[in-house]
Amino acid sequence: MQGLLIVDEDMDCRKQMAEMFIESGYNVIVTNSIESAVSGILKRTAQVVLLGTKFDEFSASEIIPLLKQCNRKLSIILIAAGTSLPLSRKLRSEGIFYHALKPVNAEDRAEIRQAVQCAFESLKLQMA
Repeated sequence: MQGLLIVDEDMDCRKQMAEMFIESGYNVIVTNSIESAVSGILKRTAQVVLLGTKFDEFSASEIIPLLKQCNRKLSIILIAAGTSLPLSRKLRSEGIFYHALKPVNAEDRAEIRQAVQCAFESLKLQMA
């Protein structure tokens, strides 16, 4: 089963993305807690993570290395409204799979859907 973990403080964004991916047939786990996120990753129920920029007093740049230590093959898609170029570079060096803007229209949602699909396809190729 394709496990997708959505971690974001923004409840509306979490709900919108969860509905979109449940309709697409993914096994979706939604949380705003780093503890729950780490648990899902350690239990291997999530292979791809949609990650907001801030939660539980931590920023994405602090959390990404921790998540990657839990599972090196984890694909992390950062969902951020605005990120500076130096921070984007740092996050890419930490191992994010993709960086997308928060979805506000159909085109944005299609971009995130495609990024998630590519992340799962990439994982399949790594396993082969």
